[in-house]
Amino acid sequence: MLRPRDLTLLVGRLVLGGYLAAHGAQKLFGAFGGPGLGPVAQGFDRIGLRPGTVTAAAAGMSELGGGLLTAAGALDPLGPLAVAGTMAVASTTHRANGPFMQKGGYELAATNLAAALVLVGTGAGSLSLDRALGVQVPRWAVRLAFAAGLGAAIASIAMLLRAARAPVTEPAGPAADDGSAADDGAGTTEAEDRSHAE
Repeated sequence: MLRPRDLTLLVGRLVLGGYLAAHGAQKLFGAFGGPGLGPVAQGFDRIGLRPGTVTAAAAGMSELGGGLLTAAGALDPLGPLAVAGTMAVASTTHRANGPFMQKGGYELAATNLAAALVLVGTGAGSLSLDRALGVQVPRWAVRLAFAAGLGAAIASIAMLLRAARAPVTEPAGPAADDGSAADDGAGTTEAEDRSHAE
């Protein structure tokens, strides 16, 4: 018998996992109108997540892989753990803009973080690939994944906070007189760089 709880968990997993997987594909491959790894890596470098290529690839793989695992209910709770770690970093990235999305704040990242943590706590439910195949991730593997994800998130957050305190140095060259000082010359603003980090 289908229980409402399991149907609700399925819908939540599909929405959260599907969007995060798509967001990761935007970062990594430029799918769904996304920027692709090169521009995202440059943005990560600019906001202090260095080396940008490594940190952007890690974020994209966490979103893509974590999103797919979450949506499928596979290897639970590894997918939601990956999503939660990435969204903790994304929330920190947007902290200076306040809590609401219309000002570039951390509203969406914090909401995704909360949803992922709920799924870590509840499990994937009976409508999941794990349940269909009789798979259960060993506790030691969950603990290892948790420790690795927590370490990576803490290291990334520390990089962001350190970069926020560092003095900003402008590259040498002619000053822009057209009012485009917020644009870095690569076609992205700091706000766009931070949105790529989400």
